[in-house]
Amino acid sequence: MESPEIERIPIEKAQQIILRWDSTVSEEARTRMIFETDRREVDQYLQAVDEIQRSTTLSSHDQSNKVNTTIQIAMARLEDEFRNILITHATPIETESLTESTHSTSRTTSSLSDFPDSDTDFSSRGGGDDDSVHQLANLSFSERGETSSSIHPIASYRSMSSIREIDLISIDRICDLRSIAERMISAGYFRECVQVYGGVRKSAVDATFKKLGVEKLSIGDIQRLEWEALNAKIGKWIRAAKICVRVLFASEKRLCEQIFEDLGTTAAVDDACFMETVKGPAIQLFNFAEAISISRRSPEKLFKILDLHDAVLDLLPDIDGVFYFKSAESIRVQASEILSRLAEAARGMLSEFENAVLREPSRVPVPGGTIHPLTRYVMNYISLISDYKQTLGKLIVSRPATGSRYSEDLTTPDMDFSDHEGQSPLALHLIWIIVILQFNLEGKSKHYKDNALAQLFIMNNVHYIVQKIKGSPELREMIGDGYLKKLTGKITQAATRYQRATWVGVLYCLRDEGIHMTGSFSSGISKSVLRERFKSFNGMFEEVHRQQALWLIPDTQLREELQISISEKLIPAYRSFLGRFRTHIENGRHPENYIKYSVEDLEAAVLDFFEGNAVNQHSRRRSQ
Repeated sequence: MESPEIERIPIEKAQQIILRWDSTVSEEARTRMIFETDRREVDQYLQAVDEIQRSTTLSSHDQSNKVNTTIQIAMARLEDEFRNILITHATPIETESLTESTHSTSRTTSSLSDFPDSDTDFSSRGGGDDDSVHQLANLSFSERGETSSSIHPIASYRSMSSIREIDLISIDRICDLRSIAERMISAGYFRECVQVYGGVRKSAVDATFKKLGVEKLSIGDIQRLEWEALNAKIGKWIRAAKICVRVLFASEKRLCEQIFEDLGTTAAVDDACFMETVKGPAIQLFNFAEAISISRRSPEKLFKILDLHDAVLDLLPDIDGVFYFKSAESIRVQASEILSRLAEAARGMLSEFENAVLREPSRVPVPGGTIHPLTRYVMNYISLISDYKQTLGKLIVSRPATGSRYSEDLTTPDMDFSDHEGQSPLALHLIWIIVILQFNLEGKSKHYKDNALAQLFIMNNVHYIVQKIKGSPELREMIGDGYLKKLTGKITQAATRYQRATWVGVLYCLRDEGIHMTGSFSSGISKSVLRERFKSFNGMFEEVHRQQALWLIPDTQLREELQISISEKLIPAYRSFLGRFRTHIENGRHPENYIKYSVEDLEAAVLDFFEGNAVNQHSRRRSQ
């Protein structure tokens, strides 16, 4: 059934209605708003506007001037009414309840400061002022709401799983706004309508930005921030960006469609109003990510850069879905370019990290040959890299440049790519980082005056590398058991070299050569040589015991394994020597000056080794 035709009102009456609400001449018009009065007043005023607009084509020249004046008065009034309705409903959205609904499933972001054993204070450990050491020293280490049937068909391309459109204005107020906009646009007041709408709604968007902590900072302002402050802002930005794109901007677009879609004949009014509202805020929002993407590259920024990259990548379909129309192309392009620059920045930061590891110049040996802070930092760093392997695996597509950039330092690098066929470029980069870490550690080991301590240092650090790899399934899978076997072999090699440097001389005192005399009427044993052997053994063992008790193997299992290995060589040799020759000493004068240790004493003394504690030299003497 068709609705009855509304009875038209005479042009004169229409003019009277318009003039009655002229705020320049009427006190009532100045103090009251039409759309806050009785509904009949609203309908009557809109009908009067329609009648005036219809009459423009039928009026004589004299009447036309009067009609045009009346239209201007009506449009000024409708503009005020339009603004008033918008301002009354221009409240920021409640952001607190939106956090969970706008967050996609993603990794738990870690940072190097999460590791309790990370020690990155290289600056206090001596060694130059190269840029690389300063770089390393400063490291710390939804458901979519229902929409009206007037939504643009392109909306079907939007990310339905993440965009959550909410009602910013009630449906009856939307109808009022649409009825006003329709008349302003048909009267040629398109620009005025867009400006009023954009101005008010932009204020609402700005208010939401403020609640989300999105600051008005220029790219220069952002780049001048200290990394610690910037680091915290990145996390806040990621949360804010998800709410802005998926809720705020999407809801603003929907509101524009509900009010303006299909109004006008040439321009897409809803798109124009939307851009008037959000273009400035959108640029403000994305300028933050853009500033980060073009800022100075340094290794400590890598993981936040990757978080930012993943956030932008995750948002890109939603950005395309909300800003799908031609006049919003600049927003889509900016987001896409930011993503590309973040990817390039991540690649550059990995390269900078490799260079910093190679050239970290600290020369002061760590006390006791324990694990170097560089080793801890690098392994924690690449453990985090393995957590980001999905992202980095797509960004890192070329192998490390082992043959050119580092050729002056690594003339015979411990890496042959033919041994790593089938491994990803990212995995090769991680192996290469470990190679150059070992190269650096080998250089640092040369600063120890005692070769045995140098070998203990290598053993400790390579063992730490192996344990970190074994402790991370993702890292172990990437590194591969083949290279892990090579590293394990280096631990054994260093342990063997340590034992040779320390115990060959001590055990040499327990040889039989030179003790037995020939051509003599004596017992065949040279007591003077024997006494000298015991004295030499005691002196050398005491010195080794005193020094190496101060040395440190932090890993309990590795420490015990080396102590057992020492005991297996030392104790049988001493027991045999003591068993063969102790009577010759005990039958002489002052035997306690030569036989200072029982087998049990030595067994107990070995347990002092590598504990990092000073010992009493007399505490291990046998009881008389």
